[in-house]
Amino acid sequence: MDTLGETDACFPQLLNVSCRRPAQHHADTLLLYILLPSIALLTVALNLLVIISISHFRQLHTPTNLLLLSLAVSDLLVGLLLMPAQILLIGGCWFLGSFACGLFYYSSFILTSASVGNMVLISIDRYVSICDPLSYPNKVTQVRVKVCVCVCWALSVLYNGVILRDFLKHPDLYNSCYGQCIVVIDSTTGAVDVMLTFVCPVAIIVVLYVRVFVVAVSQARAMRSHVTAVSAQGSVTVRVKKSEIKAARTLGVVVGVFVICFCPYFYPSLAGQDLSTSVAFSVFGVWLLYCNSCLNPLVYAFFYPWFRRAMRLIVTLQILQPGSNNVNIL
Repeated sequence: MDTLGETDACFPQLLNVSCRRPAQHHADTLLLYILLPSIALLTVALNLLVIISISHFRQLHTPTNLLLLSLAVSDLLVGLLLMPAQILLIGGCWFLGSFACGLFYYSSFILTSASVGNMVLISIDRYVSICDPLSYPNKVTQVRVKVCVCVCWALSVLYNGVILRDFLKHPDLYNSCYGQCIVVIDSTTGAVDVMLTFVCPVAIIVVLYVRVFVVAVSQARAMRSHVTAVSAQGSVTVRVKKSEIKAARTLGVVVGVFVICFCPYFYPSLAGQDLSTSVAFSVFGVWLLYCNSCLNPLVYAFFYPWFRRAMRLIVTLQILQPGSNNVNIL
């Protein structure tokens, strides 16, 4: 029988109860330790730029941008807290203790739910702005948006507290040895969770964005129908086609990135398997989910010209000048 050597043990001073380090290829491990911290740094930097931009410039203090700000905060915390902890788990040993293990997974579940909730709120905001533009200023106010954001975060905290109540009481409940950090959710709870956290939000986002696309196309066609001159009609047709293609591309990116990043993470629940972060979840699935936090600033912010202008002002430190918050950024 193989014995646990000191070099293989997570805690050499506790050989009898310590976990064994998994066999790893040094080249692959080195690549991961270079690539994953880079992703974490990029996630923090991009979302920090979004947060500074929206918080600093007064012209950006709009209901829609408040939703983007909330999304950026959740994504920033993913890069700042969850990604470094996940990098630590790649080595096969958890050195931070059972309390930190429970806090890590609780934070992970909260931030995932909050991010999804913010995306749903953003889709609702865009639906109202396109489909009911005249009533939008009265329906979507900063006060209502702030309330919705607070409710979204509060529900994420309460909901995941219920899901993980047993685990939070005993963070080492599922650990088979010392130096392990595992959370397991049974198939029934996992099925409910995947419906509330993945299937239903995806359905809402898809339905709303399809409706937005249909309305945008119908409005473009209505504008084209008012053009009577042949030459003018031809030029408008080109612009309308470009607008339709751009709208379709944007909707595809929004929905496609979300589904691609979240599907591998929720696959065990969709397949009716027990939810185990050490067995059923691969490193690829977890990091693909986390990468959504890096892509969100690109999808939701980089499409806006104001973000590129704000980014230049931030990087060049022009925001430190007096009165820079009143600069015309739009």
